[in-house]
Amino acid sequence: MAALQKRRHYSVFVLLFMLLGTLWEAGAGQIHYSIPEELDKVSFVGNIAKDLGLEPRELAERGVRIVHRGRTQLFALNPQSGSLVTAGRIDREELCAQSEPCLVSFNILVEDKLNLYPVEVEIVDINDNAPRFLREELEVKIIENAALSSRFPLMEVYDPDVGVNSLQGFKLSGNSHFSVDVPSEANGPKYPELVLERALDRETEAIHRLVLTAMDGGDPVRSGVARILVTVLDANDNAPVFTQSVYRVSVPENLPVGTPVLSVNARDQDEGAHAEVTYSFVRITEKISKTFCLNVLTGDISTSANLDYEDSSFYELDVEARDRPGLQDRAKVLISILDVNDNVPEVVVTSGSRSVAESTLPGTVIFLFQVYDRDSGLNGLVTCSISRSLPFELEKSVDNYYRLVTNTVLDREQVSSYNITVTATDKGIPSLSTEMLISLNVADINDNPPVFPHTSYSVYVPENNPRGASIFSVTAHDPDSHENAQVTYSLAEDTIQGGPLSSYVSINSNTGVLYALRSFDYEQFHDLQLRVTASDSGDPPLSSNVSLSIFVLDQNDNTPEILYPALPTDGSTGVELAPRSAEPGYLVTKVVAVDRDSGQNAWLSYHLLKASEPGLFAVGLHTGEVRTARALLDRDALKQSLVVAVQDHGQPPLSATVTLTVAVADSLPDVLADLGSLEVPHDSDASGLTLYLVVAVAAVSCVFLAFVIVLLALRLRRWQRSHVLQASGGVPAGLPASHFVGVDGVRAFLQTYSHEVSLTADSRSHVIFPQPNYADTLISQESCEKSEPLLIQEDFCKEQDSLVQVRLLLLLFLFEQEKLEFSLISA
Repeated sequence: MAALQKRRHYSVFVLLFMLLGTLWEAGAGQIHYSIPEELDKVSFVGNIAKDLGLEPRELAERGVRIVHRGRTQLFALNPQSGSLVTAGRIDREELCAQSEPCLVSFNILVEDKLNLYPVEVEIVDINDNAPRFLREELEVKIIENAALSSRFPLMEVYDPDVGVNSLQGFKLSGNSHFSVDVPSEANGPKYPELVLERALDRETEAIHRLVLTAMDGGDPVRSGVARILVTVLDANDNAPVFTQSVYRVSVPENLPVGTPVLSVNARDQDEGAHAEVTYSFVRITEKISKTFCLNVLTGDISTSANLDYEDSSFYELDVEARDRPGLQDRAKVLISILDVNDNVPEVVVTSGSRSVAESTLPGTVIFLFQVYDRDSGLNGLVTCSISRSLPFELEKSVDNYYRLVTNTVLDREQVSSYNITVTATDKGIPSLSTEMLISLNVADINDNPPVFPHTSYSVYVPENNPRGASIFSVTAHDPDSHENAQVTYSLAEDTIQGGPLSSYVSINSNTGVLYALRSFDYEQFHDLQLRVTASDSGDPPLSSNVSLSIFVLDQNDNTPEILYPALPTDGSTGVELAPRSAEPGYLVTKVVAVDRDSGQNAWLSYHLLKASEPGLFAVGLHTGEVRTARALLDRDALKQSLVVAVQDHGQPPLSATVTLTVAVADSLPDVLADLGSLEVPHDSDASGLTLYLVVAVAAVSCVFLAFVIVLLALRLRRWQRSHVLQASGGVPAGLPASHFVGVDGVRAFLQTYSHEVSLTADSRSHVIFPQPNYADTLISQESCEKSEPLLIQEDFCKEQDSLVQVRLLLLLFLFEQEKLEFSLISA
């Protein structure tokens, strides 16, 4: 029942604090909560979302979190309910010791706005500790003649709880000699004293055994017990007495270890062994025993460890002086620690980003940090500063927090990163300072298009370049970074001579290298006009253009082309006729040539490479005219072979040659008379064809000879009949004077034959004869129109006509034979 009632009391107590826990101090702008200690983990503390004016879901969305310094995290945020909950069990005694009230302060940071809200949670004590004696057994020696109401200090008793839950009273087991009393002191350890109520008599009772009980005021009450053994001593009249009941001293915290702090002194009026006094600490904690040491014989107090004002600024020591029989006296030693500026300020970053966009507006918070100094007073007053040359400034916030904000627009292309040195300096003498380096990168935005070094480019490419070869490279620089500076290249769509530009050139989109997709020909086009576009990979992408002119340089890649004399398609060689009566400088023919190249590559010169009769002909260097260099002689051969070279002025020069055959004769019969002297080239590959041609010539000759014989026989027969008719004095009517072959027909044939005759002295020449009228050598019919008698005239003309026909037929046969022979030679 007692346990159940205890649990009910505790539950009611906790519920009371949970209902009254949340308080809002509007005037101070601070959130205040109160909770009892020893709550379970994740216990409700307060509705922080409601007190911040937020919805529970906004805690995570807006980055609400707890920021604290130098302490284990005691509280946490529940993002589902928006509540502030405990992060574990909280022991008020461990947290605040005897301090009252026990307050835990921290800040709530709203990350998206970098706003801080101070929160204070009061930890309320519960009766979870019982009073505890420093020692469970104590021996007290009292002289038998001790005066009534004498007080004898007992062992320390300590209750970590505070208020009503702390130590409230003592109870001594029943006896008639002693009572217990506690001097009225402030909160902290209680030092009960044994009060002598009745005179002692060692001989009657030398030892008294007592039980001392310490009780607190909690509900339920907790208590602690100690046993006291009182030994009654023989009389010692005088006890040691300190020269001061309270000793006070102030020392700086940087006092070296082992330095004397002060000396206490107690005097005993007795003599001998009863006057020998020893000193010892009483009622001291473990921390004090490690910090100070006491010489038991001299009473000198010195430091045994380093003092730290920030750890403890005040010490209270109880010193006891005891003589050998056991009489003692006590005095207090109060040691104040003076603060020395021995702690440099500290800078702790609470929140911030290591990168800021260059488009960030002035006044944007970049970093939030806190500065503090463990020293006190002016030694702990800290100011922060940064270089004024930076585009940032510091703004002071609550609770020694500072904001680092921008004060101007940033430009990554000018400064890509900043090393910001924050200097925190205290007000001590001499002042101490610390520096914190904040490295801040300026994040790039796509605010710069790619830029070409030049507004236009001119490229000179020799023609006949290899396909796929690189001809030029363009580069555009983008001052942005990363993908904003990744430049890709492209060509604007266009057409050249009806075809797309992309079939002529291409560009590597990553490197900007231009490639020729085909071999350029200067004779087709002289230049290409392109537009290159450079685009970055930003969002949105930026671009710029540049014009590119590709000029095709002429190369000497075309040999001179000979227009005249034109090479016949049948493989024969052209023949020019030069009369033997030609004077020096006579124009025989002219070689005409052109070159498709341009410039000096098209400048042509003519040279006589080879001549069968050196010195007979000369060729004009620039005109190509073939003229006689001297008068022609009878000994000069009929056929003169000339090789004329036409050469351009390119590097290396190209040339073409033509072979001219010049026939030296005044008339066609002279040419025909010497044609048999032309040598027939021997070609083993054409021997079969030659055989066929020989057979063909022989067959044609035989047929023609037979035809002539038949014709002669007919003419003789006709002549005989004419004489018979003449003798008879009659001529058949209707029979023409020339029945078979007329003079006019032969003349027309000769004129046609003399106009164009193929004389194939070799397979590369084609001869064009002048057109003399060889028919004029024949007997004209007009000679028969003389004024002879009709019969005589008719007979004479008939005779003459017959003879002429025979001669013409013979001449025609010879011509046909020569043609076959020349065809044979050409083959």
